[in-house]
Amino acid sequence: MGSNIVVFLSATLLVFFLWSVGADKDINGITLRGRSLESKKVFNVRRYGAHGDGRHDDTRSIAKTWAAACSSSQSAVVLIPRGKRHLINHVTLSGPCKSSIMLMIEGTLMAPPKGSHWSKKTNRHWIMFNDVDGLTIAGGGTIDGNGKIWWQNSCKTNSRPPCKQAPTALTFYSCKNLKLENLKLVNSQQIHMSVEDCSHVKIARLSITAPGTSPNTDGIHITRSKHVQVRDCTIKTGDDCMSIEDGTENLHASNIVCGPGHGISIGSLGDRGSRAHVVNVTVDTAWLYGTANGARIKTWQGGRGYAKNIVFENMVMGDVRNPIVIDQNYCDSATPCRKQKSAVEVSNVLFKNIRGTSASKEAIKLRCSTSVPCHGITLENVKLTLKGGDGVAKSTCENAKWRKSGTVTPQPCTIGN
Repeated sequence: MGSNIVVFLSATLLVFFLWSVGADKDINGITLRGRSLESKKVFNVRRYGAHGDGRHDDTRSIAKTWAAACSSSQSAVVLIPRGKRHLINHVTLSGPCKSSIMLMIEGTLMAPPKGSHWSKKTNRHWIMFNDVDGLTIAGGGTIDGNGKIWWQNSCKTNSRPPCKQAPTALTFYSCKNLKLENLKLVNSQQIHMSVEDCSHVKIARLSITAPGTSPNTDGIHITRSKHVQVRDCTIKTGDDCMSIEDGTENLHASNIVCGPGHGISIGSLGDRGSRAHVVNVTVDTAWLYGTANGARIKTWQGGRGYAKNIVFENMVMGDVRNPIVIDQNYCDSATPCRKQKSAVEVSNVLFKNIRGTSASKEAIKLRCSTSVPCHGITLENVKLTLKGGDGVAKSTCENAKWRKSGTVTPQPCTIGN
């Protein structure tokens, strides 16, 4: 009996030591780095038939693993093992689940390399999470969209038929208490990640990468979602690093590195006469390098609704083509857009502590609606100079009611105009 006690105490001390130094833990033969999982049940996709060789289709195995974890009354971990590459087609992983789920992506999830693997019925989404409460996705692994086959046939690149609308790589629909952290998203077919109709979302330490020439490859797209936090992300894509769309409320983004790409954009809002609303958005601390835009709000003529209580602050622009933009006459069309009277109202917007260089002569553009002018616009401590120091940066201002605080260079227009 005494020897058994000694063995037990020795084993307990060893486990405690490994835990205290942050070593890997092994649960049921599964090693998970630095995670306390004593109270969780682990579901390894390999035990459900996944090959992980990058050649065989593992879609069904991953779906089976998810179903088993989702039906577990004990908090569950779905493990994508380190060093494995799992080829998967379109898959929807749905809730509600009996308990919280952690999806540990330590290896790689990769999309099919050929367009022939996609069905027309499912080609708008690659991996979709639907109606899941308490989902955490982490692990340091990679989600590879294999987007090159889609970019060359994109309607944005070539409008002649048969151009194709590409899938969004990761879609979160109607999810609550969602956490994403420490992941690499690369070469999405179109948008890398879309958060739709979700609430209480935390996104941190993501690396999102695609060529600057890849069409419509937004980094993080947020729409109809509330209470969202985004921080410590590096985003290099061919479209908006962040696109903040209709229905976004209480969003806080901080420590964002962006470029190449189209910048951090609210909108476009109000397309095809729709009603849109965005309220309480803060972007605090961002570095943008070589992007098409910096801090931008874009709305269509003919739209309705509002975008208000918006803050862009503590931003550094490095050779950004349009560092500060409000455009209530946005038109993404091959033909000129018809002039209309209604517009999405833009108000209570603060641009604060923004400095750097502009790649174009017009560093600040406030182009507001004639019928619904933007108002409550504040520029505080803004200093934007022309790239290379050749000349002085300029600005344009139409129908904008604004005020300044501190030094503002270049100054857009007569105050209160």
